[in-house]
Amino acid sequence: MQKIVECVPNFSEGKDLKVINAIFDAAKKGGKPSSARGFGRARVFELEYNKDHNRCLFTIVGEPDAVMFAVFESIKVATKLINMEKHVGEHPRIGATDVVPFIPVSGVTMEECVELAQKLGRKVGEELDIPVFLYEEAASKPEDRNLADIRKGEYKGLKVRMNKPDFGPDKMHPTAGAVAIGARKYLVAFNVNLDTKDVEIAKKIARIIREKNGGLPGVKALGFKVDLPAEATPQALQAGGFAQVSINLVDFEKTNFDEAYRAVESEAEKLGVKIKSSEIYGMIPLESLVRAVKTTFKADTFKSDQVLEKRLYE
Repeated sequence: MQKIVECVPNFSEGKDLKVINAIFDAAKKGGKPSSARGFGRARVFELEYNKDHNRCLFTIVGEPDAVMFAVFESIKVATKLINMEKHVGEHPRIGATDVVPFIPVSGVTMEECVELAQKLGRKVGEELDIPVFLYEEAASKPEDRNLADIRKGEYKGLKVRMNKPDFGPDKMHPTAGAVAIGARKYLVAFNVNLDTKDVEIAKKIARIIREKNGGLPGVKALGFKVDLPAEATPQALQAGGFAQVSINLVDFEKTNFDEAYRAVESEAEKLGVKIKSSEIYGMIPLESLVRAVKTTFKADTFKSDQVLEKRLYE
């Protein structure tokens, strides 16, 4: 069986399209097959970026070493082009390349993804002089398992409280900061936009639903203020932006996106607020979609699987 892994690197740039495309193109170039490197191709796709979060991400899928090489090429470019001393954005971050997770897809175990994270971490630390913290399944220290704990205080906070990383120097890179590299299960990124500009309402809902505070299992959530793009209609711009509950579902088998939506909807109603819209950010496993159809619409198991398979792969 062919070994296939997925990697979804996140970078601290969501505004400058030249920088975003340069990082994306570096990964695509690095993912091309090369007999000299001795491994096959990695496919790079699904570029996403957000100006308010000031963040971009994309998906790399392919043979383990090919994926690692592609992401390393993108990290090199991000290191050259992003200056964390000047970075401003809503999303928590610790570096130009903020987080790099490896996810097993086919013929690959979680242990092999941990080894891949370690291999990339060592390469980034030694060749780019960036401190690397291993997280989730790859974590070498219990206190680094949760990404939120590594990001506590974000870039400026980590700069002050810097503890010994797994690889690289014991101090932040002067412009690229630090990076978290790990191995984990599939993650579903899901945003729920509220029909209010009051970000405190979004933050309150996020605190209630996140697992850390006794909420839904496998749920991480934050509240953000989102501004409208300049190309929005004059009427929309006059109304202003909106508050957003940004959710990471780290185990959709425990809590899926439709269940998270209903939880946000319930808490919002208690506060007299309606949901404006919602969005899935990035790729999502087919199993998550099938699960949502079964759970929310009580669809027949065979028919829901059959229809989704047909629509997604025809």
